[in-house]
Parts: sequence; C-alpha cells; structure tokens
Amino acid sequence: MTDQTLILLVVLAVVVLGVVLGGIGLLRRRGGGAPTVPPETAETLDPDAEATAAPPTAATDEPATEVPAPTPTLERPEPVAGRLQRLRARLARSGTVGQALLSILSRGDLTESDWEEIEETLLLADVGIGPTTELMDTLRTRTKVLGTTDPEVVRGVLREELLALVGPDMDRRLAATPVVGDDGEPHPATVLVVGVNGNGKTTTVAKLARVLVAEGKSVVLGAADTFRAAAADQLETWGSRVGVDVVRSDREGADPAAVAFDAVKQGREAGADSVIVDTAGRLQNKQDLMDELGKIKRVMSRQAPVGEVLLVLDATTGQNGMRQAQVFADVVDISGIVLTKLDGTAKGGIVVTVQRELGVPVKFVGLGEGADDLAPFVPEEFVDALLS
Repeated sequence: MTDQTLILLVVLAVVVLGVVLGGIGLLRRRGGGAPTVPPETAETLDPDAEATAAPPTAATDEPATEVPAPTPTLERPEPVAGRLQRLRARLARSGTVGQALLSILSRGDLTESDWEEIEETLLLADVGIGPTTELMDTLRTRTKVLGTTDPEVVRGVLREELLALVGPDMDRRLAATPVVGDDGEPHPATVLVVGVNGNGKTTTVAKLARVLVAEGKSVVLGAADTFRAAAADQLETWGSRVGVDVVRSDREGADPAAVAFDAVKQGREAGADSVIVDTAGRLQNKQDLMDELGKIKRVMSRQAPVGEVLLVLDATTGQNGMRQAQVFADVVDISGIVLTKLDGTAKGGIVVTVQRELGVPVKFVGLGEGADDLAPFVPEEFVDALLS
C-alpha cells in the first residue's frame, strides 16, 4: 500500500468518525439525552431553593372562585305604639310654655299684668292670635268661677283647655291600607310627601317607611326629588336598612312625575301595601315647583288614587312655616302635617296654629335625629309633656 493510499484512508476514517459523533449529538439534542442547562438556570434549580420558590400560577382558563358578599342584616324598627311616650323626656324640653303658664296661674289673685304675661307666653309659643284669645277668655272665666289658685286645680283647667285647642277628636290615622280602585283592582296606599328643603322631608319619608315596616307592611319608596341627587342616595341607604325598595332615576333632573308614576306602578305589580313618594322642595314661592307638585299628584293618580298628602314642617320656623303650609295646601290638598324638630323648642304651639289654619291634623312629630324618632301624634301625651 502506497503512502498516498494510507493517507487517504486515515482522512476517510476521520470524516466517518466525525459524522458518527455529530449524529449522536443531534439525537441528544432532540430528546435522546439530558438537555444542557445554562449555569444561571442550574443555580435556580438547587434543591434547597425549591422550598422558597413561588407556587405555580393557576391556569388562566379556569374561572376564579368568587366569595359571595355577606347578606346585610336587616334592621328591625322600634314598635310604633308608645313611641311618643318613650320620647316624652325630650318633648318635655318644649314645655316651657306650660311651665310659664303654671307659674303665673299659681300666684294667686292675678293682676292685669299677669294676664298680659300669659298672653305673651302663648303668642311666643306660636299658638296664634285667635287660639290665644280663646284660651285667655276661657282661663279668666274658669279660674274666677272656681275661685281657687291651687296649682293642681289650675293645672287641670289648663290641661283641659290646651287639649281642646289641640283637637283630640281629629282623625290622625295614616291612610296606609291598600284600597280597591274604580277599576275593581287592588291598589297600594299612596302617600305624597311635600315641603321645603331643609325641613327634614327626605328623612321623614325614610322614617315613615320604618313606621310602616314596624307595623308589618310592605313599602316602596319613590325618589322624585330628582333635582338633588343626594336625596335619592339617602333614600336608598335608608331603604336597604329595612329591606324597602326604592324607585329612582339615574339621571339628575329627570322628570319627577315619571319617577313617581314608576314607583306607584312597581308598588302595584309587587303587591306592596304602601308607596311613599318624596318630592323636591325648593323655595315655595317658585311657581314651577308648585306646578310640578300638582303634576306629580295627577300622574300618580293614573296608577292609584293618592290617599295622603303629608306636609313636612319645621316646628322651629314658626309663622314662616305657616306661610309655607298655606302655599303648599293651595296646590296639593294637604291631608296631614308632620312636624319635625319639635324637641328642644318652645314653639309647640304651632300644633294648634297649623291645624286651625289648614283644617287638617298633625299626624306625626319628629322628636330627634334617631332612625325611630318619628312618632304618631297623640294629643293627650303631647299636652301632658308640655305641662310636665
């Protein structure tokens, strides 16, 4: 064999060996052997490091388990019966008129100056000129006939006469029972609540709902004060606490009559016992507001007859409150009065004045800021609180 042949065979062997080794490496890279791990990756696979490694991320195609929100616990409003009596201590703070009168009447022989002081006390308490004159004449006559200045006797006379002025025989029941309409179908009792902003109107609507819920009635509220977004939010918050549905518009400035209509409609469809509709209360001298209130009542009547129109008055406003009452009464035929902020004021005489002027009864009184501080008005308990 020549040297050239030998060199050729060696070269050929080297080539074949290289091909074989290359094929083995390819097989390993395709899975036939352990993959080559870069040094930085190898460090992360240290057995001691696995214990602190982050857990694997859940597959994105599996829905996450949602934890349902806890159902809020509904409040149980206080029983209605006896509320005014339980709140008598606060109401007694408005009894300065009674204390002043008793102090004067128990002096003995009353002088003309004493009688003038009595008259001034009654007028300052917003009893009104007409009722004050009547009470003065009656007190003069009865104390003279009895011929006594015994404080307890005089107190009894004063109680009788004040009770007569307050009107114990007026019907103060709230029309909150479903009725049958002219179409022969049952309708929820519908209550329209009106009044000037700042008198506690929206809060009164919510508290009135609590009164009805405490009596076992189902209620729907209508947030027809669409000019004040906070009013609807406020009603929803109150309603959720006692499980009362609230019908509202999501658009500020929406048609209030449309909201009232929808509230009564929902009340009918749900078989609710009562529907209470809140209204806007901008300044009472705005003719557009008065027109709007009349429209709301007419539109509500298409779904169910309006059984109650309650006017909310701030007891501290005195004669200004009376002017408000007269304006509203001319538009929507007031059927009852709710006096708010009666606690801590010496203006309890407005009960007499407003009833005398409007010819409608005070049906509820607000005696504080608490959720259940709205009480049905009971004349006897009111007069006793004044004189306590």
